Amino acid sequence: MDTYSFGFSGSGFSDMPISQKVFLAQYDTIKKIAKEEGACVIIGRCADCALQDFSNVINVFFHASEEFRIARAAEYPDVPAEDKANPDKLRDYILRKDKQRQSYYNYYSMKKWGRADTYDLSIDTGLLGIDGTVNLLTQVIEDFENR
Repeated sequence: MDTYSFGFSGSGFSDMPISQKVFLAQYDTIKKIAKEEGACVIIGRCADCALQDFSNVINVFFHASEEFRIARAAEYPDVPAEDKANPDKLRDYILRKDKQRQSYYNYYSMKKWGRADTYDLSIDTGLLGIDGTVNLLTQVIEDFENR
């Protein structure tokens, strides 16, 4: 999934839509960070595709119940203050973000967002809460590194 994967040569890059250029810049940056920095956590941006040739990667999908997600969304800084107390507005926000994520991932990865076979692990963040999820993921990473 480099410029050649999209059918663009070096000269065609200048004619590429800005969204494609941004994706490729993110893709290259993710690979560069993983090579140069080593251990890191990258959320979203089709990182699983960028890192598909790396052997030391765990692909995780985080999900939660609508109720848990609505409560969390009320804490997000990009949700307008007047919407934070309105569960219907928060539900709409969550659905809109999920559609954006799904569309982006499905388009650039040629995979299906949220499908279990796309990830190594799927975690319900509402089950253990955020701190519990961090603890679980930390344990998984330690076990993965010690295998």
